[in-house]
Amino acid sequence: MTDIQENSPPGPSEGDSGSLLRSRDPWVDRPVYWIGVGISLLHIYFNTLGTLSTLWQSALHFALLGLLCAVTFPLIKGSKSKALLLLDVAFGLLIAFAALFMIWREDAIYDRGVHLSTSEWIMGALLILGAIEYTRRTTGWIVPAIIITALSYVTLWGGWLDNVFKFTGLSNETVMFRSVYGDDALFGGIARISSTVVFMFILFGAFLVKSGAGDFIVALARAVAGRMVGGPGLVAVLSSGLTGTISGSAVANTVSTGVITIPLMKKAGFPKKFAAGVEAASSTGGQLMPPIMGAGAFVMANYTQISYTHIVAVAALPALLYFLSVAFFVRIEAKRQGLTATADDGPKLMTVLKQGGAVFLVPIMVLIGLLIAGFTPTYAAAIGILAVIVCSWLTPNKMTPRRILDALSEGAQSMVTTAVLLVAVGLVVNVVAMTGVGNVLSQMIQVWAGGNMVIAIILIALASLVLGMGLPVTAAYIVLATLSAPALYNLMADSYLVDALASGAAIPEAAKMMILLAQPDMAASLESGLSPDQAGILIASLRETSPEVLQLMQEQTLAPALLTTALLSAHMIIFWLSQDSNVTPPVCLTAFAAATIAKSPQMATGVTAWKIAKGLYIVPVLFAYTPFLGGEPLVALEIFAFAVVGVYALAGALQGCMEYPMGWIERAIAAAFGVALLWPMDTLSHLGIATGFLVFFAISLKRGRMAKAVTR
Repeated sequence: MTDIQENSPPGPSEGDSGSLLRSRDPWVDRPVYWIGVGISLLHIYFNTLGTLSTLWQSALHFALLGLLCAVTFPLIKGSKSKALLLLDVAFGLLIAFAALFMIWREDAIYDRGVHLSTSEWIMGALLILGAIEYTRRTTGWIVPAIIITALSYVTLWGGWLDNVFKFTGLSNETVMFRSVYGDDALFGGIARISSTVVFMFILFGAFLVKSGAGDFIVALARAVAGRMVGGPGLVAVLSSGLTGTISGSAVANTVSTGVITIPLMKKAGFPKKFAAGVEAASSTGGQLMPPIMGAGAFVMANYTQISYTHIVAVAALPALLYFLSVAFFVRIEAKRQGLTATADDGPKLMTVLKQGGAVFLVPIMVLIGLLIAGFTPTYAAAIGILAVIVCSWLTPNKMTPRRILDALSEGAQSMVTTAVLLVAVGLVVNVVAMTGVGNVLSQMIQVWAGGNMVIAIILIALASLVLGMGLPVTAAYIVLATLSAPALYNLMADSYLVDALASGAAIPEAAKMMILLAQPDMAASLESGLSPDQAGILIASLRETSPEVLQLMQEQTLAPALLTTALLSAHMIIFWLSQDSNVTPPVCLTAFAAATIAKSPQMATGVTAWKIAKGLYIVPVLFAYTPFLGGEPLVALEIFAFAVVGVYALAGALQGCMEYPMGWIERAIAAAFGVALLWPMDTLSHLGIATGFLVFFAISLKRGRMAKAVTR
C-alpha cells in the first residue's frame, strides 16, 4: 500500500490550510520537524508518567505549539522573507516566555493579595496579544474580533449599556488575573483538554495515518461497497466515516479521501456537483463519528461532567444514522440517473484485510476496549499508539524509527490550529462566566422560543450558521454551548417535569410550600393533581419568578439519569448544529474543497451538499424529543430502526425517487411517512406506520416497474 495521506496530517484543525503555510525551506522544515517531535514526546511524557500541575501543563502546551504556530503561520501569509521569519521566531519565543513567566509568578501574585506587578502586567498583556494573534494567523479575523469584543465589554463598554447586558464591577487587574488563572480562562479547563486527550488522540490518528491506515480505509470501502449500485458514492460515505475515527477534520477528510472518491463517482456517471456534495457531506460526518469527534466529545465531557466514554458510546448510533442518510441519497441518485452496479476494479476484501486490516482494526479495538475497561482516554491513546507500532510490523508499511519520528512531528503540527484556538477561546468563555451574560442570553432564547423546543433549535441553528461563517466548528460549539446550552437544557428538563407532574408525581414538600407562598391560587390543584396544561402553566410561571424552586423540583422529582440525558442532549444538539456551516452556503469550506477536486461550481456544490446533509437537522430533533441519548441500548436501537426507515422516506421525497421515480403525490405521501416515523410515538404506532410505508413502497415499486416495461 502507499500512504495517500502522507502530506495531510490528521487532526480536528478545521481552519488549518495545511501543515506548513510558510514556503518549503530547509531553514523552516528541519527545525519545525524536530520541534514537532519534541512537543509530541513531551506530551506523551506528561500525559502518562509526568506529575506537572494543570496550569504548567497547559502553559507549556500553549507556549510550544504557539512557537510552532509563529514559525509555520507567518505574520504575512505566504511570505518567504528571511527577516520576517526571524521576527516570527522572536515573537513566538517572547509569547512562550510570557506564558511560562505568568505561571511561575502565580504564587507571588497570591502572596501580594492578587495584585500584579508592572512586569506581570506586561507579560499578561503580551500573553493575551499572542493568543489573539495566533488565532488571526490560523483562522482569520473572526475569532480575534470576538475575543477583543468580549474583553472590551468587561473592561470598557459594558458599563455604557443601559439594558440587561449592562456590566460593571470588576477592575482591569481582576480581569487580567482571571483571564490567565481562571477555571475557564486561557489555561483553564478547555486548555487542559487540548493538552491531554485532544493531543493524544490526534497523535494516535497521526500514527494510524503514517502506518497506512488511510490507504486501508479507502481500499476497504472500495472492497465492501464498490460493486453496489452507486458503489463509488457509497465508498465515499464509508471511507469518510472510517477516516473520521482517526481524524475529525471535515476539510482534511475531504482532501484526503476526495481525491480518490470524487473521480470514481464522476467516472460512474454521477454529476460533478453531486459527487462533490456527497464527499463534503460524508466528510462533515467525520466530526460526528466517535472516538475523536473533532475534539467535540472531549470539550463536551468537560462542560457536562459526563464521562467521555459515555458520550462516545451514545454518539455512535446517531453518527451511523447520519451516514446512512447520506448513503440513501447516493443510492437514490444512482437509481434516478439509471446507474447500475459496476464491476469496480478495486481490491478483494480478504486481500485488503490481510494487507492492512491489523494496523487499523486492532489498534481501534484496543483503544475502545481500554476505554470500556476504565482506562483514562490519555492512557488508552498512548497504549493505542504502541498497538499501531506493533501491528504495523504485520503489514508492508512497517513503522520504522523514521516513520515513528514522522508521525510524532506531524501529530504536533496538526495540533497547532486546534491548540491555539482552544486556548484562546478560553478568554471568551471566561468573560461569559465572569459577567453572567450567558444566563441572560439563555433566558432570552427561552423567552423568544416561548417554551417551544423547535423554535429554540431553529434559533440556535441560525446562530450556529452565522458563527460558522468565521469560526471553526469546535470554537463555534464552545461559544454556542456557553451561551445557549442552559436554555435548551431548561426547556427539556421543564418538558420532563410537566410529564412527571401530569402523571401524578409528588411535588417535594419544600417546593410545595414555596409555590403556595408565591402562588396561593394553585393550592387546590396541588392537592388534587395537575393536568398537563396546569403543570405547564405552573412551570412557566416558576421559570420566570422562582427558578430556584423549579430547580429544586427538577432535582427531587426527576431521576438523575433523566437530567443527565437532558444535559447531554442539549449539548449534542448544539454540537451537531455547529457542523452545518461546513456544507451550508454562503460559507461552506468543506463543500468548496470538494468542488475544487470535482471542478464543479462552488455555490451549486454547496447547495447540493446542504441538501444531502439533511441528517444534521433531523437527528438533533430526535435528541430533543426522544430518549435517543438516554443510555438504554434497546430504546436507542428502536428509535434508530424507525428513524432509518423515516430518513429513507424523506430522502426519497426530496429526490423524487426511491428505487423508482415518483410523482408529486407519491413524494408527499413518502414525506408524510418519513415525518411520522421520526415523530415520537409508542412502538405499536411506529410499527403500524412502518408497515404502511412498506406496503406503499411495494405498490409504488410495482407501478414503477410496470411503467418502465410499457416505456420499453
